[in-house]
Amino acid sequence: MSLVLRDITLTYPDGDGRLTALDRVGLDVPAGTLTAVVGPSGSGKSSLLAVAATLVTPDAGTVTVDGVTTTGLGRGELAALRRRAIGTVFQQPNLLPSLTAAEQLQVMAHLDGRSPGAARPRAVELLDAVGMADLAGRRPHQLSGGQRQRVNIARALMNRPTVLLVDEPTSALDHERGAAVIDLITRLTHRQATATVLVTHDRAHLSAVDRVVEVRDGRLVDQVDGSPAEGPAASSGSARRVGSTR
Repeated sequence: MSLVLRDITLTYPDGDGRLTALDRVGLDVPAGTLTAVVGPSGSGKSSLLAVAATLVTPDAGTVTVDGVTTTGLGRGELAALRRRAIGTVFQQPNLLPSLTAAEQLQVMAHLDGRSPGAARPRAVELLDAVGMADLAGRRPHQLSGGQRQRVNIARALMNRPTVLLVDEPTSALDHERGAAVIDLITRLTHRQATATVLVTHDRAHLSAVDRVVEVRDGRLVDQVDGSPAEGPAASSGSARRVGSTR
């Protein structure tokens, strides 16, 4: 397994008590597979992604990325793990306006301590994989929304991550472009052998993904048979309020 979450519980302060965002969540994502996580706003999808990205430390449970359990790692060690093993596709591409499509990818190599010039062949290869090779020299203002999202996806794969985390990639796209982006992420997951988690509220384009789970009351429910992905069954709803103790 390239990404394993075990018994993850995450709470946030809420007045005199705490709000449970994730309740004993377990999720295994093998290399080369795509798991879609669906649910309404506020259900815990973003919290799940933040924990998987090692950006938020859960109250309890373990996160294992590419065989490394993150419990006890320092900030520097977590940052190094993210650079090496985790690629993130953000909801908004957030491309640097002064850089070309190829340079958006090359800067990722620079952040990892490698020469941007030496990384150009890899950048061109990935842009070709997402259908953007002919537009490698264009800057963000010269690209459509769908094209910018394709560059965003290629950038996330630049450092050859084993885990790919995708946050609402179709939220700013129309139906046709959204379907094309989901199809692209699915194909790249299988081709690049990443363990991919796709968070989305849009269920329209998920027929080709390997697994769909829904967040209910901070727990995961497998959509194949409606059973919990791990742990006790959950009822429909969103995050729950609990007592003042963790």
